Order: sequence, then structure tokens, then C-alpha cells
Amino acid sequence: MNDRYDAGYGGDQDNQYELVGYDEYGRPVYQQVAPQQAPQQPYDPYAQQQDYGYDPYATGPQQQPPAYDPYGTGRQPYAPSYDPYGAGTAQPAAPAAPYDPYGHSARSGQQPRVAEQTAHVPQQAGPAEPERDDTEDSARAERDYRTEQFAFVEQPDGDSEDVIDWLNFTENRTERREEAKRRARSRLVALVVVLALVAVGGVGYLWYAGKLPGLSDSGAKKGTATAAGAQNRDVIVVHLHDTAKGGTSTALLVDNTTTKQGTTVLLPNSLSLTDDTGNATTLAKSVEDDGSSGTRDALDTVLGTNIEGTWRLDTPYLQNLVDLVGNIDIDTNADVPDPSAKKKGSTPLVHRGKDQTLSGRMAVAYATYRASGEAENAQLERFGQVMQGVLRKMSSDPTGATTTVQTLAQILDPSLTEKDLGAFLAKLADLAKEGDYKTALLPVQNDGTLSAQASASVVKDVLGGTAKSPDQGSAVRVSVQNASGVKDNTEKTRVTLVNGGFTFIDGGTSATAATSKVVYSDAADKDNATEVAKTLGLPPSSVTKGQAGANADVSVVLGKDYKPSSAS
Repeated sequence: MNDRYDAGYGGDQDNQYELVGYDEYGRPVYQQVAPQQAPQQPYDPYAQQQDYGYDPYATGPQQQPPAYDPYGTGRQPYAPSYDPYGAGTAQPAAPAAPYDPYGHSARSGQQPRVAEQTAHVPQQAGPAEPERDDTEDSARAERDYRTEQFAFVEQPDGDSEDVIDWLNFTENRTERREEAKRRARSRLVALVVVLALVAVGGVGYLWYAGKLPGLSDSGAKKGTATAAGAQNRDVIVVHLHDTAKGGTSTALLVDNTTTKQGTTVLLPNSLSLTDDTGNATTLAKSVEDDGSSGTRDALDTVLGTNIEGTWRLDTPYLQNLVDLVGNIDIDTNADVPDPSAKKKGSTPLVHRGKDQTLSGRMAVAYATYRASGEAENAQLERFGQVMQGVLRKMSSDPTGATTTVQTLAQILDPSLTEKDLGAFLAKLADLAKEGDYKTALLPVQNDGTLSAQASASVVKDVLGGTAKSPDQGSAVRVSVQNASGVKDNTEKTRVTLVNGGFTFIDGGTSATAATSKVVYSDAADKDNATEVAKTLGLPPSSVTKGQAGANADVSVVLGKDYKPSSAS
């Protein structure tokens, strides 16, 4: 494309125009070319420095290139040349070359012409730049900022990942510390709450038990009584039947679930009870006549208890029970002869001493042994020792204890099943192993009634009941005077009469008599006298009418003919 165009299409030099640029809309702008033009210089891209006065190293005097004249006045104003190092003085600028937006002159090798006259507004030259001081330039260089001194967010940083990791680590560590503090506070609060509850519970227990300091004695006793009455107890009665020599031994097995205490309460056979018909009887006679059910009800009435079941334990089953638990270890208080020995003076079956290991056969012999002249309670206490020894060896697991009971194959009372008995014995076994088990004897007076000591120490504290002995007016009172010359006959007679349901009255001793006799005062007591003679093993001819002893319905005088072993 030619930079000029001819308006007259005839080569008219006066109507020629030259492209000088473009407006803001992209349209070409032309200007008329003057008829006389200075000869154009060819475009030399590698022009020498002296042509334009540019010396990049400022080694010598410099000249400015021709200034651009946008108005075509033909005048070339002079402007001081730029000296970046301030090495020389400003030189007038040379005329500027015409503007060639398409670079045609460079391609064609022709230098574009400069319009001589297109406008009348002269180009004003700016004021000369003052010389710069090196010190001022250096201070300005230090003061001014350059773009390379700044790092923008968009620019990638080689350490950005490390910074992010460090921030994450710091944040996570802070969160962990805060979480640890929160957990510590929560644990502290929980600990304070637990301690407060324990303190309140301890004070409440002391108040309930009447042991809180500051309470009066009456209040403490009242609180203790209330606590004892509110305790829960499980009770069963066990009857040991001696199948070889006859007779029974009775004990109550008590599990206090409130205080976690187990007890064997030994009941003497002379304990007075009331039978089903309302008549006075003894424990021994009630077991023989009324059976387990009637005896259990009579004991509940006298002791104020609630017996849950009866366990009949014959001596052969006791022997098997001891063998099943693996023998027992108890402290024996007597040498027990072998019942099967034919000669007296043989080696004892059970030796007296501490920590004696007893087999089933030895345990039965010890539990039923009563030496000559001993009270009936001596044998009862030995039975209690054997029962506690069995409980210490019994399994504390209800299933294991039930298996032991089932292995005995004994016939139990319908009120007490094998499962219930096994679970009950397992609880007592656990208490016995922990040392929370004891044995207590119920104190009974000579007439079979309960003493005040029995009411306070055993009935009330252990059983949680109230003693209520039956009226003694309904029992036949028998006074016994020993004239046989054998001191032990008095005790044997007492036991025999009490077990027979009679009230024993000790008449003391007297001179020796050859025969025994039974005397009654009232004709209404004749039958009672006959029954007494039968109970003692005396012949019916020994019963006579006469004067009975004071406060007695029937009097008995024991003579030399009295043989306790023959009493039925």
C-alpha cells in the first residue's frame, strides 16, 4: 500500500496527501504534501550515534534526533537531550523523522518525507533539565522502591507449603492444648461431684446408724434400733437327725443381706413351743410329732422370725456333704471315740486340737458326740462348728452349690427346692470365707423359756424378732429330786423331760433311795404322771398318789433302779 494518494488522479503535485496516522476510531488521517519538499534521507536502522546523538555509554558529546513536528511547520524546536548519567550538557535536538505506522520506509528502503508545513502551532521546547548530583541520585535510589522489592500473593513462593504446614501444626497444637484443658476441667468437676456424693452418703449413713457425733444417746439408740429393725434377713431352719443314736439337733441359718453378716443360731431342744393344738411342747418333741411345717410355724411364733424353709439333714447326708466339699478344717474341743470300735480305750476317731481335718465320717461323729456329764448344749455347739466348717468349703457360686445339693440326692421339704437351697448356701459360703460369719447359742432357761439375755442378744439383734415364750400354765410341771447317787442323772432327766414336752423343775438331791417313784396330787394329773413315768423309762407301778412338790404338778424321785439309757 502506498503512503500517499493522488486526489486529482493526474499527477497533480498540489493535490497529493500523505498518511500521517489514525484517529481514535481507527480511521486513517492524511495531510496534504507541500509542493516543495526537502530531499528525503534513506532510513538507516543502524544509523551512527553521531547522527542522532545517542551514546548508550555516554562517552562523548551527544546529539538529539530530529524532533517530531506534528503541525508540519518545518520548524524543529530544540530540546535538551536526555543524559541518564549527567555526563554532559544538553544539546539541541535534531529534527525528528516523520511517523510511519506501517514501517513502509524501512521495507522499501526509502526514508519518509517530513511535512514542511501542516500546522502553524510551534512545538515549545521544555526547560532544560538541571544537572543532577551523584549524591542526590544515590539517595533517591535508596529511597525509591522498585518492583522487584515486592512479592505479591499471586507470585508463587517456594516456601509457601512449608509456611502452610507450620501454620497447620501450630493450629493443631493449640487445639490439642485447649482440648486437654477442657478434659482436665471436666475430670476435675466429675471428681468434685463424686467426692461430694461420697461425703453426703457417709454423713447420711452415720445419721441413719445413729453414729453421727452430736446426737444424744437416746437418739443414737433409737437410730440403731430402727436400723436393726429395717435390716433384711433370709432364714432357714436345719434339723440334724441322728439315725444311729436317735435325737435331733436344730439350728437357724441366717443371712443378713443388709449388714452382710451370716450367723448360725443354735436352738436347744428344751426351747418351749406351742403345738398345733395350742398346748405347750418342746422343740425336740415338736420335730418328732409335728414335723417340719409345724415346728417352723411354732419357731416363728416364739422368736418373731420369718423362716423361709426347712432343711432336714440326716447324718448319712451330712457325711456325704462333708466328703463332697473336700473335708473340713475345724478346732475340735474333745477326743471323740470311734462309734464302730468294739473295745473302749481305742484310738479316738477325732483328736482334740486346732485345725483338725475331718472327713465325712469323722464330722458326723464329732457333731453328734456328747461326753458323759456334759450339758446338751455341748453337743449342739459341736454341730454348729461342723456346719460353719462345711460353709467355708462350700462353693460361693450358686450353680456350683446347687450341684452339690443335687448330688446329695436327699429328699427336701417342699418349701425349699434344691435351687433355692443351693443359692442360699452359696451366699453363706461367701460370708464364711470372708470372715463375716459367726455362731450364736440361743440362751434358754431351765423351764424352756427365753431369758432376757436371749431377747436382747440373739432374738432382737441377730434375728430381728421379738421373743414371746408360750404360757407355762399349759405345760405339765415336773419336779425332779435325785436320790440315785449319780449326779449326772439330774441333767439327763431334765433333758429327757424337756424333750418330752414337760417343764423341768430342779428338786435338788437327797439320800439314796432303792426305787424310783412318780407322785401326783390331783386326780386330774394321774395321766400326766403315767406319761412322765413312761418318758423316763420307769414302770407304771412307780406312779402313786401323794403330795407333789411345790409349784409342780408331778414329782419324781430318782432311785438306784433308774437307768437313763433305758428311758424312751
